[in-house]
Amino acid sequence: MSRYTTTSYVLAVTAVLLVLHFHLLPATFAGLAVYVLTLKLARHLPKNMNRFAHKVALGVVVICVITCLTSACAAVWSFIGSSHGIAALLATVVDTLAGLRKALPASVADVLPTTIEGLRQQLVEIMGDHVQKISVVGMEGIKVFAHILLGMVVGGMAAVHHFTEHDKTPPFISAMRSRLRTLTTAFDKVVFAQVKISGLNTALTAIYLLIALPLFGIHLPMAAILVLLTFAVGMLPVVGNLVSNSLIVVISLGVSPAVGAASLLFLVLIHKAEYFMNARIVGHEVQATAWELLSAMLILEAVFGVAGLVAAPVAYAWLKAEVKAQGMI
Repeated sequence: MSRYTTTSYVLAVTAVLLVLHFHLLPATFAGLAVYVLTLKLARHLPKNMNRFAHKVALGVVVICVITCLTSACAAVWSFIGSSHGIAALLATVVDTLAGLRKALPASVADVLPTTIEGLRQQLVEIMGDHVQKISVVGMEGIKVFAHILLGMVVGGMAAVHHFTEHDKTPPFISAMRSRLRTLTTAFDKVVFAQVKISGLNTALTAIYLLIALPLFGIHLPMAAILVLLTFAVGMLPVVGNLVSNSLIVVISLGVSPAVGAASLLFLVLIHKAEYFMNARIVGHEVQATAWELLSAMLILEAVFGVAGLVAAPVAYAWLKAEVKAQGMI
């Protein structure tokens, strides 16, 4: 191994650690996503467009991203303003709390709101008591969103730039480009696997909400919307499932405590099984066994928290590909 290759590995590992330490994972993943999508699309364009293929592909990706963001914002706004959106959700929560009041001690039941206005008032009071924390979370959210936008810009610029190897390419630059190619390949495989995992998780949730519960005469409100939400947020490892699972449990409690308990048990089992599904599906894509990926996920989660857990499949896939390329395994 030449000193240039060794230096490129040191810099690459250092970059990964810095990204995790300074919470730049969303920006990095956003940049890699734009980079990979642009290159994949450029390869499928007509050959007579080689000179402008990357720019055209980037334009298509940008249009798709803007369309998706606009559609998501419109859907959220429609959900908030719709009579079947936030209002229906609040009504369901109030009905759930009303049912719980009968089973809880009087000292606890008296604290629970009995109307939508009462629930709204409690939410306002809670937000008022924690306004400083909420403002910090809001600022962090804006910061992360800005990082994501910058990451997408960097990824798009890198995709448009032609990394063409030739005899005059300096050895160090060639080694760094090799690290980038291996990383993007690993990222591509892991993201494709995540789509499979989200689809499988959504299918199991749909079977439970739309088939299993109706067989017992139980019809959960907004079940179809919950299935769609499960797939949408399922693309966000760990965090996405927490969002969809919480809503499903709350709405299930609105039907009855028994249904709520059944939903909680089902979703806990699915959530735990996701670790193994993730390891098996991703492992098949990157040619790694389940125990390898689970070990990487546990170690990085212990060191870097949720960011380490999310980054573990990509980081390990990249590491194993590099080790294989050097003939060590």
